[in-house]
Amino acid sequence: MAASAKLPVPDKHTKNEDWTVVLPRRGKRRTCSRRNSTPEAKQQPWVPTELESDPDRELKLIQRMEICIKKVESSQFYQNFLELVENPDILNSFHKVLGLELEMPMVIYGIGSIESYETPRFQLSLAILMKRKFNWIGDVEVFDPILSATESRVLESLGCSVLSVNEQGRRRATKPTLFYMPHCEAELYNNLLQANWELELLNHIVLFGNSFEMYEFLSEIKNSFIVDSTGHILAARKFTDEHALKIASDDYFAAFHDSSWHFFSPALDTELLLVKN
Repeated sequence: MAASAKLPVPDKHTKNEDWTVVLPRRGKRRTCSRRNSTPEAKQQPWVPTELESDPDRELKLIQRMEICIKKVESSQFYQNFLELVENPDILNSFHKVLGLELEMPMVIYGIGSIESYETPRFQLSLAILMKRKFNWIGDVEVFDPILSATESRVLESLGCSVLSVNEQGRRRATKPTLFYMPHCEAELYNNLLQANWELELLNHIVLFGNSFEMYEFLSEIKNSFIVDSTGHILAARKFTDEHALKIASDDYFAAFHDSSWHFFSPALDTELLLVKN
């Protein structure tokens, strides 16, 4: 599909092992650890536990992904999603992040098992459709520690590259970057913000994931799991521009409920103070 929707040319509740704002869904596992909770935590080399791809499973999964992509593309949910992204205010926010760059890479963390469950397939399908639709989205990188060799091959066939290290969400945005993280754990969002807790880096980030407003609400009712893992999320609320995604069908509720676009625009170093963790 030809790329389109150009931006203006620049002159860009429940608890499992750890709490998450959404119900823990099948196909997800932890992508970070409290033992590595500092910005200096080393990246962990990663290979799938299943080292060989199964050609038959690979073919079947490609077919399932093609069906899923077509289903999402023809849905009212996707039309609503496009209307949100193409809203002038949000397009301007993307343009502000891009600056003089023509495109930004997309980093997908915590996608889950696309072979085992439909919810991760919906989430990946939306990311693939975004890449096809918007010519300002660059290379797509994916990581989840539960990905199999078969799933990795299918991701590559869809134009994605699979990371060989577990970054634990700590990618530093030295250039404009779109982080696509639907229904990741709070700690993973917190890791991302902590690793980029500088004015310039935060202004390079676009984040699609769990609503920060929801985390703030839960912190106000003294949810102990939230207090332990969302210091940077809550501190970022004062300079976060959040746009909530509306769900038009129950088919997509499990994959995208409480999801929002987040843009960060701290203007002063003093806004980056008073972080609990």
